[in-house]
Amino acid sequence: MDQARSAISQIFNSEPHSYTRFNLPDNMEGDTSQVEMIQSSDMNEEVGENGDEDHLSHKSNRQPHVAQNFECTTKNLCFMAATIVFTFVIGYLTGYLVHKNKDLNCSCAPSEDDITHETGAVPFMDWDDVRKLLGDKLNTSNLEIALSQLSSSNHRAGSPGDEDLGNKVIKKFKKYGMKTWTDEYFVKVQDPPASGYNRIVFKNDSEERPTGFLSYSASGTARGAVLYAHYGQEDDFQQLKDMNINMNNRVMLVRAGRISFAEKVANAAKVNASAVLIYPDPIDYPIGNDTSLFGHVHMGSGDPYTPGFSSFNYTQFPPVQSSGLPHILAQTITTGMGTKILRQLGGRTQPNGWGSINKLGDESDVITVEVNNVLTEKRINNVFGVIKGFVDADRYVVIGAQRDAWGPGFAASTVGTSVLIELARSISDMVENDGFKPRRSIVFASWSAGEYGSVGATEWLEVRNARQNWLFFFSGQDGFKVAASPLLHSLIQNTLKEVTSHLISSLQPQLLPKTLTGQWLVMASGSYNRVSSILTADIQNSDLENTEMCRMINDRIMTVERNFLSPYVSPIDSPFRHILLGSGPHTLKGLSSHLDALKSASPEANAELFRNQLAQATWTIQACANSLAGDIWSLDNEF
Repeated sequence: MDQARSAISQIFNSEPHSYTRFNLPDNMEGDTSQVEMIQSSDMNEEVGENGDEDHLSHKSNRQPHVAQNFECTTKNLCFMAATIVFTFVIGYLTGYLVHKNKDLNCSCAPSEDDITHETGAVPFMDWDDVRKLLGDKLNTSNLEIALSQLSSSNHRAGSPGDEDLGNKVIKKFKKYGMKTWTDEYFVKVQDPPASGYNRIVFKNDSEERPTGFLSYSASGTARGAVLYAHYGQEDDFQQLKDMNINMNNRVMLVRAGRISFAEKVANAAKVNASAVLIYPDPIDYPIGNDTSLFGHVHMGSGDPYTPGFSSFNYTQFPPVQSSGLPHILAQTITTGMGTKILRQLGGRTQPNGWGSINKLGDESDVITVEVNNVLTEKRINNVFGVIKGFVDADRYVVIGAQRDAWGPGFAASTVGTSVLIELARSISDMVENDGFKPRRSIVFASWSAGEYGSVGATEWLEVRNARQNWLFFFSGQDGFKVAASPLLHSLIQNTLKEVTSHLISSLQPQLLPKTLTGQWLVMASGSYNRVSSILTADIQNSDLENTEMCRMINDRIMTVERNFLSPYVSPIDSPFRHILLGSGPHTLKGLSSHLDALKSASPEANAELFRNQLAQATWTIQACANSLAGDIWSLDNEF
């Protein structure tokens, strides 16, 4: 281009010009403004010569000049004519060649109808075919073999029996051609006294030494009058309260079942009981008088001494305890001992439906409870095998089973572990021999320390921060239509609508500050309902064979589940942060209970606290609506 420009400049016999400056009319302030018109070619040349661009300023020392006239000679005109003709011929030849080449390409190229558009999906297998294949692979004889191979009389978490069972599982995974790995954790749990025992003395009877125990109970001795409290549910304690029965420092006798051991103990602690005894009633457990119960009373999951953090032996976080640990004593007793105590109770008559025993217990029914559990550290292993997905390998479905048990634990662990092994064998065989190609990866997990409150599973979640990211469903071949996302979406929407409707209808302005209304909650709920409808329409109008589209829709739905974990409470203080399925004052159920307390003028109610809780729940729901809407440019909310 430089050479061409030079030649043309010579043809026209003109001088090179850098820029010209001309004056504009005076502005209102009396200054004279000037505009410089700069030729890029000369500007670049000057930049190259001077090494910078400071000379582009109107303060340049170069003097402006006006183009001078030039004379057109015969020679110059000939050069001009030759250049024009030459340029025309080159342009014509170029256009001809390009047009001819285009015709050749068009005659060989396939039509739009002949083009196959790749979606990234693997060859589709019908879900009914997948189910039939899996049903054919799973059979009673193979399951019986697995049960016999994996049965163990002693595989308590962290024991040699537990480790041996884990080795058997991982060998099976390797045999099936799966990629395997093992995670190791060091967790703190409570075990029965290594030397000594827990004991119970009722009135003047002989001392009882129960073999069952409840991990994470407070330690020490409690002495008080026994009070029967049915199943230890909140409603049961409310009935006792309505009967004006003093529950301070009482030892609560409750039946096993309906709710967890941890919930029974937590409910008893709310009424200032000193201890809880849990027994299997013959109506619920017709299995003999000497049945011992084992369990835990931590209102949470995982290692309660490292809540929110993984329990590695090199963890650098200072020791901290979960708020879900009870501060009262808890112990299980046998069926025989429980019914024996019930027969000797006096006092008030039981409410209807509380069982065949007539009395609740009075101040003379004194019992002594001593708990001496020992806090120990255990090394546990989680064992994994994975079948890698063919499309979304980074998305995975988890199929897990508890491996440990207090005793033989046939129902608690052996059956689940055997089914896990058989599923791994069957699905691996389907992939190897039957053309089954799961789009997502399938992770098979054998957890340890499940009897202590899903400790192994929670530790794995904490180390990967996967509490909000993993999927619990088995989706098989289909990446979206068979996934649990639509079911989850429907469950969340229906539950949210039901609870918020109750809250909104129950709000009474006279009980609350004037600045507090249900409008925020109405708007947030409305936002969620609107984007739910939009999502449903997006699913119906989308090509679900398009891999990227499926990923985007699934991401929107799963992000909602993550955002239902309240960001306003700590997992240390409130392990169950889900505002719909969790427990605590941050949940919608907790809000409803607080609202009932306000309506009844309960001394425990606090209007200002309720106002903050309602605001936090509202913004949590709004965040879910925003995430369900999808990309940030899809949001259209009024705040």
